[in-house]
Amino acid sequence: MNQILVTDKLYVTQKLKRKKKIYRAEFIASLLLVFIFSGWFVYSKYEQNKSEAKSQEILENAPDMTTAEDQALVVAFGDDAEIIEQELDQVDTASYTDENGTTYTYEAILSIPCIGIQYPVLSDTSDELLKISLNKFWGGSPNTVGNYCVVGHNYRSGKMFGKLARVNNGDKVYLQDMSGKKLEYVVYEKYVVDPEDVACTSQITNGLKEMTLITCTEQGKRRLIVKCREA
Repeated sequence: MNQILVTDKLYVTQKLKRKKKIYRAEFIASLLLVFIFSGWFVYSKYEQNKSEAKSQEILENAPDMTTAEDQALVVAFGDDAEIIEQELDQVDTASYTDENGTTYTYEAILSIPCIGIQYPVLSDTSDELLKISLNKFWGGSPNTVGNYCVVGHNYRSGKMFGKLARVNNGDKVYLQDMSGKKLEYVVYEKYVVDPEDVACTSQITNGLKEMTLITCTEQGKRRLIVKCREA
């Protein structure tokens, strides 16, 4: 009677060979994933640093602004000179054109000393502009009655609004408009909402000057809201 004999030794060897092939393939795949992730991380950090540099370029090239309180309009009428002091019209925006010919329009400079950040507030908002600096999201002109809403990325590196969660009630926030007027705001509320909840952008402020700072939280699933009011 003919029989095909397979020894235990031969069977185990074939099984081990198959396992080795699987382990080798898994190891190579793991290495590729590590290289891909590392490359993505390095590139992401590079892009963030490049964007940070662009926002600082804008700050460095901001016009030399004096405070609005020091500005006055002087009018003379013949021999009997008369001086009339009145507040000059606010300059709404300024612009900066980089070496590539791209122009960025901004309308304020936002500073939060307690977390050590200072950024220009770009006048429009888009995915590309959010990579460069903070963006105006909603509202009228900066430092006017109403609710001036500013949005920014929450980077793990702490750039942009990456450290906004550390801000607490009572902390000070400063907003300088393009006329040179710099107002102090105080944080009075901080909370988290769903992305579809835009109640924080309401312009009903009972005649007060307010500012709302907005960024992502919980891996982008929700929004962190920081409400500020003129001191």
